[in-house]
Amino acid sequence: MNTQEKEAVLTISLMAAFADGQKADDEREKIKELMDNLGIENSSNIFQKVLLKQVTLPDVVKNIESNEMKLLAYEMAVCIADADGLVNQQEKEFLNRLKTELNLADQSTETVEPEAAALAEQRVETTLEQAAPLVDEAEINKMILNYSILNGALELLPQSLATMAIIPLQTKMVYRIGKKYGYELDSGHIKEFIGAIGVGLTSQVLEGYARKFIGGFAKKLGGGLAKTIAGTATGAAFSFASTYGLGKVSLIYYSGGRKLDMSQVKGMFGRYKDEGTGLYSKYQGEIQNKARNINFKELLPMIKGNRI
Repeated sequence: MNTQEKEAVLTISLMAAFADGQKADDEREKIKELMDNLGIENSSNIFQKVLLKQVTLPDVVKNIESNEMKLLAYEMAVCIADADGLVNQQEKEFLNRLKTELNLADQSTETVEPEAAALAEQRVETTLEQAAPLVDEAEINKMILNYSILNGALELLPQSLATMAIIPLQTKMVYRIGKKYGYELDSGHIKEFIGAIGVGLTSQVLEGYARKFIGGFAKKLGGGLAKTIAGTATGAAFSFASTYGLGKVSLIYYSGGRKLDMSQVKGMFGRYKDEGTGLYSKYQGEIQNKARNINFKELLPMIKGNRI
C-alpha cells in the first residue's frame, strides 16, 4: 500500500465514521486525537477536510488502484459504519455510493455486509448465565484477563472483520460482570456505559483498522513525534489494555451498586488501562498463541455462547 492509497483508505474510513451525521462531540474528539497521532503526514488535514466535507468520493476513490485495496476500503467502511449499531439510512446510502464508485461486483462484497451486521446486532442479554448467589471476584478477574487476551489476539489476525468482533466481546464481558452482581443489562445500556467512560465505539474500530492496515502510529513524546511503532503489535497491546481497563472498572462499578458517577469511573478507566498496558508484555506470548489458534469462522458462535 503506497502513501496515496493509505491516505485514500483513511479518508474513506473517516467518511464512513461521519456518514450518520450523529457523532457526539466526545467521539469526534477521540477521532481527532487519533488522527493527530497517526503516523501519516497529512492525517490531521484529512480529518479536517472530511469534517468540513471538502472531499468527495469520486476524488478519493481514483487514488485506489488495485481491486484488493478497493475491497479492503469497502470492508473497513462497512465495519466502521456498523461499529455503534446497525447502519442507518444515511450510512446505507454512503456505502451504496462507495460500492458504486469503487466499481465492486456484488459477489465480491456479498459476505462483508451480513457478517459485519451479524456482529453489530448481537444482543447479549438472553444468551448468558444466571447470576451467581455468591460472587467469586477472582473468577471475574480471570474472565477479564481472558477477554483481554482474546481481544488482543484478534488484532493479530489478517481478517479485517476480526477487529469488528472486539466491541461485541467487550459488551458481552460487561454484561456478564453486571449479571454476576444481579443487574439485568441490555446492549444499549452497555454501549452507553462504554462510551461514557471514554471507550469510543466508532473511534475504537477506526483505530484498530488504522493500526492494522493504514500504517504506523507514532508516539508523542516531549511535544515531538518519536519512533513509529509496529502497527499490529501496537494494536494488540491497545485492545488488550482497553479491554482490561473496561473490565476492571465494570467490576468496581457493578460490585459497588452503581453508585459511582461516570466521571469517577472514567478516571479509574485511565488508570486501569495504563495497568493493562504494563501487563501486556507479561501476556504477549499467550496473546500470540491465542491468535494462532483462533478459527475466524467460530467468532460469532463464540460471542453468542459461553465459551470464553
